[in-house]
Amino acid sequence: MEKEGTSLKSLLSMYGPSYTPEDPSMNVSVYSSGASKLSPYLSVDPYLSSEPEFILPEGQGRQRGRFEFAFGTIGSSVLVGAAFGGMAGLYKGIKETQGQVGKVRRTQLINYVSKQGASSANALGVVALMYSGFGCFLSWYRETDDDANTLGAATATGLLFKSTAGLRRCAVGGAVGFGLAAAYCLWTKGQKDRSIANYVSNSRYTTY
Repeated sequence: MEKEGTSLKSLLSMYGPSYTPEDPSMNVSVYSSGASKLSPYLSVDPYLSSEPEFILPEGQGRQRGRFEFAFGTIGSSVLVGAAFGGMAGLYKGIKETQGQVGKVRRTQLINYVSKQGASSANALGVVALMYSGFGCFLSWYRETDDDANTLGAATATGLLFKSTAGLRRCAVGGAVGFGLAAAYCLWTKGQKDRSIANYVSNSRYTTY
């Protein structure tokens, strides 16, 4: 009987080997560097990694460039311009049609809204197109994408947009573009600094 139990145990060990704490294959760290010995899919450490953990197609940058953002920027600018222009046209139409009633006033209000909305959408869309074009050119020419491209593209856009209104207004347009771009760069820099500060402060209280 004891011999049969021993043979049955040895037969089971062939198909289901038992592991003990002394087995070297079981000495695997709980961290990702040790877990990668079990499976390559466990080699990502979500806490200690400082780089994005994803695979990019060959030749593609680590993030979308200005050319990819240009289409969304232009479309959003057109929609925003149409919305604000329509509101301004409605306000102006209400003031200008005080003595009119019925269908006549409604038709005039529609005309004011559509005319002002189309004008504002066109103007803001042209500005966004110029800015995106200058930004893409500077990124391609300098082979980098930084705040200098933003400042240069915005300044050039202001200069070109007001180039037909005289030298003085052209300079004012460039100054306005530079000022808006500088404010945007400072705001984005502040956001990045806050994100880094929050990450550092949270990391101090994180235990592994």
